[in-house]
Amino acid sequence: MKVWQIVGDGGIDALEQANRPAPVPGPGQIGVRVRANSINYRDLNTVRAPGRVGIAFPRIPNSDGAGDVTALGAGVTGLAVGDRVAGCFFQDWAAGAISAAAMASAQGGPIDGMLAEEVVLNAHGVVPVPGHLDYAEAATLPCAALTAWNGLVVSGGLKAGETVLLLGTGGVSIFALQFCALMGARAIVTSKSDDKLERARRMGAWQTINYADTPDWAEAAREMTGGAGVDHVVEVGGGGTLEQSIEAVRVGGHIAMIGVLTQGAVNPIPVLRKSVRLHGIYVGSRAMFLDMNAAIAAGGLKPVIDRRFAFADAPAAYRCMEAAGHFGKIVIEF
Repeated sequence: MKVWQIVGDGGIDALEQANRPAPVPGPGQIGVRVRANSINYRDLNTVRAPGRVGIAFPRIPNSDGAGDVTALGAGVTGLAVGDRVAGCFFQDWAAGAISAAAMASAQGGPIDGMLAEEVVLNAHGVVPVPGHLDYAEAATLPCAALTAWNGLVVSGGLKAGETVLLLGTGGVSIFALQFCALMGARAIVTSKSDDKLERARRMGAWQTINYADTPDWAEAAREMTGGAGVDHVVEVGGGGTLEQSIEAVRVGGHIAMIGVLTQGAVNPIPVLRKSVRLHGIYVGSRAMFLDMNAAIAAGGLKPVIDRRFAFADAPAAYRCMEAAGHFGKIVIEF
């Protein structure tokens, strides 16, 4: 079978297409014919600097994929050959609180990922694909969608009528916008692109802020909420944006800390003074994934895919992610 693998510290240029023997599922495992992957910023960072995160070479990248069950290992029940499934980001986080053992089962990092024609996954490390989604759409769910769901619904306890500040228009933020619309919450979206902000408004954004024109976007968000501040922030920027996110959130509000796109020092005093709940979010469990998929199916939610690339063009998909011009998700189809 064909795979893409990271073979060194040369960034995207160190991605190599190779042939490996098709894997055979052992007890408690299943074989999956992969039909689509999606790329996350975490996958790009892994490809660009694998040594920094201790990746052993060669390593198959990408946490997210969907396909068809092709084989069942001994003892597997509840699944059948031909079932459409999406792999879980963490192969060993079924439910409950995250653990070090769960974190060690992250695909495309500590273990091989999904950028291969065939993979073996744990039977408890997959979920059924919602019936209204194709493989490419299903492949966008394991990381970006579940991260947004965990940050807003599980950690944040999002309620109808609450206001959410979303930074940018990447995969997590666009899923968060869709979940806000699904749950009756008001979303404020930031971007430096007026075209992207217009697309966000068409998707249901309540307000938008061009942060190139309005560098003090936190104050703008506060003004939009009558000076009180937003109930939630989906913080994907990192250290460079966190101080403004803290300024934008209301007293007693919630910040889902997700991304590390920018660097910067943060003064913790405003967090204390405002009793802000700052929660680090690292994707989510299989139980959360199942709950999210139930909401997606009930609401008929369709993921937003910006670009689709062929398997042979996987390096171009990473360069597209690196250029940061996308709106929603970037997908590789097999």
